[in-house]
Amino acid sequence: MDKFPVSYRASNIEYAIRDVLTPATELEKQGKNILKLNIGDPLAYSGFQTPRHMIHAFYDGLKSQQNGYSPSYGLPELREAISYDESQKENGGWDCRSNDVYVCHGVTEALQIIFAAFLQDDDKVLAPGPHYPPYMAYPQLFGGKTIEYSLDENNGWSADLDDLESKMDEKVRLIVVINPNNPTGGVADKNQLKKIIEIAGSWPHCAIISDEIYDLINFNRNHYSTASLSDSVPIITLNGVSKVYYAPGWRIGYMAWHDPEQKLSLVRDAVEKLLRSRLCASTPAQLGYLAGLQSNKDWMDDYRNKLLRQRDFCIKRVQSIDGLDVTKPDGAFYMFIRITDNRWKSNDKGFVIKLLEKEHLLLVHGSGFSAKYGKGHFRLVFLPEKDILNTAFDRIDHFLNTSS
Repeated sequence: MDKFPVSYRASNIEYAIRDVLTPATELEKQGKNILKLNIGDPLAYSGFQTPRHMIHAFYDGLKSQQNGYSPSYGLPELREAISYDESQKENGGWDCRSNDVYVCHGVTEALQIIFAAFLQDDDKVLAPGPHYPPYMAYPQLFGGKTIEYSLDENNGWSADLDDLESKMDEKVRLIVVINPNNPTGGVADKNQLKKIIEIAGSWPHCAIISDEIYDLINFNRNHYSTASLSDSVPIITLNGVSKVYYAPGWRIGYMAWHDPEQKLSLVRDAVEKLLRSRLCASTPAQLGYLAGLQSNKDWMDDYRNKLLRQRDFCIKRVQSIDGLDVTKPDGAFYMFIRITDNRWKSNDKGFVIKLLEKEHLLLVHGSGFSAKYGKGHFRLVFLPEKDILNTAFDRIDHFLNTSS
């Protein structure tokens, strides 16, 4: 029987964070209980629930029948609240107006719309390696391709600026900054961001995507909004409700456009056409996010302090296990752990799969975040309570001491 051909664009897509669930699901069918530390979903664990005032706002929207289509660019009151939040960032905001903000069905939809509007055949996106997988997967759907620039593990996972600059040419349309970074937890400092802006500014048709979805999960309070540092280079800031507000299933994100010299007017017109063609993001979920933005945020300190304690606990456990090493993450809730054990350091995916089979612990292999720059590592989520994290490290330790 002839099978329908599949498009090369779709067949090459990989998403390691969820792809590793396939073998885990098979083990669960056999009755095995799998400890899953693969996905950055705060609601998968007991300690970080969505704030009640946000849930009530979502529910009130449902009860009052605010279930219709919203404007394609987002509820006006939410766009206004986001613009105010961007202008009041802790270490310096920027002149963000409500009409600079577009509300999307999560940051992933924002990325697809941006790439669809920016990229033509053989255009390039420069993204950090390692990075969140869609930055590798999505550009090819729109005729472009991703080129990775390296992050320096020995320098807090900061950008290798020489490597970045060496990969610039007239086909580079977008430089991606993920700050704090997923999967490493690295936080870019002010000088580094200024240098990246300077590099982009040397090329007239290059803009910057600044993915700041973990901005307030920042343990040293040293996060800078990239847009606040640019006088002329266009910056598109990405953020949303999923991580900092602990509501990933609501799927509400946004893009905020900082374009002081109006260089992106044609691209932005295309973005607005694409937004109108896909209708809108969830209306009641937007109301829930609005409540989070407009309410007191003291609760975030408690969440951040708890994450900090769990991070420090994980670092101590890593340091106690022969065959592992880690650079301390300063943001997000991931630990990108280096495998130093000679049996596994060149086979991180094999390590993760065998660990799953033997110890029923699910992690994500580092090469799933970059075949070149992520290899020899694995990512662990430190959202669970300490007793769960302790069990996970006990299993890793046992595996390293017994595997061959």
